[in-house]
Amino acid sequence: MTEPASTAAGGIMLYKLGAFGFMAVIAAVVVMAMTLPKTVREFCVAMISTAVFSICGGAFVVRWFDLAHWANDDVGVIAIGGLIFVCGLPAWVLVRAWFAWSEARKGVALPELVRELKQMKDEAL
Repeated sequence: MTEPASTAAGGIMLYKLGAFGFMAVIAAVVVMAMTLPKTVREFCVAMISTAVFSICGGAFVVRWFDLAHWANDDVGVIAIGGLIFVCGLPAWVLVRAWFAWSEARKGVALPELVRELKQMKDEAL
């Protein structure tokens, strides 16, 4: 028979992970409502990128600023959920920019794209 304490701790961890995943999905839905994707492929890539950016970026921010103690109460978990939400928003912008840039250069060969990127980098410096 398992210990009640370890089962309760596992349930709490599952609850927190579910809440964080929910915030990642909400971030993706909000940015999709602002700028709808043009293709199914773009939708899938943007949705996955936004969810991964939310969860991984949120975890990085919590770890970087040493905010893990916020998870000890409900208000702290809500605040961490807000951080996770905000961390996912840049992913959508990056994916949309990448798709727009690549669609504008559809007929260009790969070496030419690499040269163009290098030139843009050199001009920025």
